[in-house]
Amino acid sequence: MANQKVIDTKQQLVDEVVERMGNSKSIVIAEYQGLTVGKTQDLRKQLRDAGCEMFVIKNNISRRAAESQGYSELANDLTGPNSVVFSYEDQVSAAKVLYEFAKKNKKLKIKSGIVDGDYYEIEKIKEISQLPNKEGLLTMLAGQLLAPLRDLAIGLDLLTKEDESDEEDVEETKETEATEENEKESN
Repeated sequence: MANQKVIDTKQQLVDEVVERMGNSKSIVIAEYQGLTVGKTQDLRKQLRDAGCEMFVIKNNISRRAAESQGYSELANDLTGPNSVVFSYEDQVSAAKVLYEFAKKNKKLKIKSGIVDGDYYEIEKIKEISQLPNKEGLLTMLAGQLLAPLRDLAIGLDLLTKEDESDEEDVEETKETEATEENEKESN
């Protein structure tokens, strides 16, 4: 009876992790051994601000959840003291925050991750962390879409100013010619 209760509790934990994995746009595994409580709290706050959550989950439970989601590649990285970071808002937030934090805190080691259902080792996770987030990409796209319109507006403005300048030159020439004719007639 007691064993069944333990098994049910563990299965419930696995189910919760499976649900989090299913709702995540990316998952990153990082080893946190050696981080102080203060630094860990700071990391969690930065992750929360970026729309991510960090959990310390028993490796066996994480492994079972990963395998049930089809992420069996993660099982090899689930050794030692790990944290599992779930990103719910975009694919790069978790990797970006962890990578920036790891630059300042050498004890944090990024191991691997899942982005859009694909497994990536540490090198690829670092590359992903260098990408702009969704908002940044949309801003870049908008800038690219607006560039031709901006150039057209500048060109039309220059043409308008050029036409105005030409009209002023013609008027000045006519005035100068008229003044010269008046002077000739007076002489």
